[in-house]
Amino acid sequence: MRTANPALNDRAFYTESRSMDRSNVMTVNGAVAKTGFLTALLLAAAGVSWHLIFPMGVGAGGTTDVNRDYALGLTAGGLIGGLLASLVIIFSPRSSPIAAPIYAVCEGLFLGALSGFVSGQYQGIVLQAGLLTVGVLAVMLLAYSSGVIRATEKFKLGVIAATGAICMVYLATMVLSLFGVAVPYIHSAGPIGIGFSLVVVVIAALNLVLDFDVIEQGARASAPKYMEWYGAFGLLVTLVWLYIEILRLLIKLKNSD
Repeated sequence: MRTANPALNDRAFYTESRSMDRSNVMTVNGAVAKTGFLTALLLAAAGVSWHLIFPMGVGAGGTTDVNRDYALGLTAGGLIGGLLASLVIIFSPRSSPIAAPIYAVCEGLFLGALSGFVSGQYQGIVLQAGLLTVGVLAVMLLAYSSGVIRATEKFKLGVIAATGAICMVYLATMVLSLFGVAVPYIHSAGPIGIGFSLVVVVIAALNLVLDFDVIEQGARASAPKYMEWYGAFGLLVTLVWLYIEILRLLIKLKNSD
């Protein structure tokens, strides 16, 4: 098993399945159910965060003014909390039944604040990004389950290499920005910037296939029941990344008009 998602890897499932109660093992359906539960938690937390940013609502009779104090606080707090929870889960998979819901709530607060901030500038873009994320998930799941896309070793290596390259670009961009150096083109609304975001969205979508495969392999390896939470957490990580990248792409497209 191989995946670019650091939260999902063969070592974790193999290590956790060596000494376990064989009568209580991981299943694909169990991981799917827990993914749904974590997604519901994320959406609920995002709704709370959104309400704090737009206390009077958005649209007719409401306001589009963003409460920046709440937006910045919830964005930073949710991001840091989600990062800490994810580190706990990655280094201690047994903690996932507790830490994964915490991660989902933190990411919900973060995404709700981020989405609210963006929505204050671009009306309707958040709904578009959400629907596209769900659509991509459905398409990739259908393609994987029908065998149209197979997680072969070459496929896995290619997606992992591409994901690593993207991470290196983002890391280099962050480091250079600390020294006042801006990486040209990739963050712009020009053809190169839009093309870059489109490539990143495609790579994030392909990571879903790797995540599906790892969860399936974990179930076949009879990993312990709590690894369903671990698998659901890993899949949620990819979905959050995919949503953010789709949001970035839509922003670039709107700015290019």
